[in-house]
Amino acid sequence: MIVELEGLQLHGYHGVNESEQRLGQTFLYDVRLDVGERGADDRIEGAVDYRLVVEAIREVNGRRFDLIEALATAVADELERRFAPGAVWVRVRKPEVKPAGATVVHAAAVVERGNVERP
Repeated sequence: MIVELEGLQLHGYHGVNESEQRLGQTFLYDVRLDVGERGADDRIEGAVDYRLVVEAIREVNGRRFDLIEALATAVADELERRFAPGAVWVRVRKPEVKPAGATVVHAAAVVERGNVERP
């Protein structure tokens, strides 16, 4: 069974530019956790509660990172530590990226550990 969160929006102060660190910007988190059969019995006590997954991501997002690669790695580390999934897939998207002379929908970093189906 896969627990999935898509498009979790959090304001963060990540980036190498001074304005990113001072003003911050929106980051989008997409997460997939292979939780085996946890939750199949319809009991929250044995399930991976997505509210707690959001809380874990929010806590990591509250720290500051220069690179979204490091941010995505820290989120994957924390999700593994708290929930011990069989596999984890994390994508952090930065939609407000503006590379010189180009238009980009978003920049992203993806961390994949184990075998979890990609969206």
